[in-house]
Amino acid sequence: MKYICLGYYDRSEHVAMAEGERNAMFDKCFEYDDHLRANGHWVGGEALQPTETALTLHWKNGKVATTDGPYAETKEQLGGILIIEARDMNHAVQLISQHPAIKYGSIFEIRPAGDMSEIMKASEQRRRQKTAS
Repeated sequence: MKYICLGYYDRSEHVAMAEGERNAMFDKCFEYDDHLRANGHWVGGEALQPTETALTLHWKNGKVATTDGPYAETKEQLGGILIIEARDMNHAVQLISQHPAIKYGSIFEIRPAGDMSEIMKASEQRRRQKTAS
């Protein structure tokens, strides 16, 4: 089963790190990512740029409106996502608990990926019926 792992960190702590410490952290994290790949657990992942580059979209007064920045204002910010393959939630926790970023203060939220395949099939059928009419 796929699990989405949202990695949060305190940017001020990250920026305060010495360059050598930051490089060591990245090296350890990427080495662990290589371990996940080698063992068939890596599905994908991406880092995110800082929150000041975010744009949040929402519905307001009958149209889409935007707000600069992230949806939630918190000290920690979402730094990236990691998608892993694990037997169950306990296995996902076991895998992510070994991620070196945790030792550097990162926080991971783990959620099972939702299976939208049946909902997508039903929607596709409804849309085909509309265009056939």
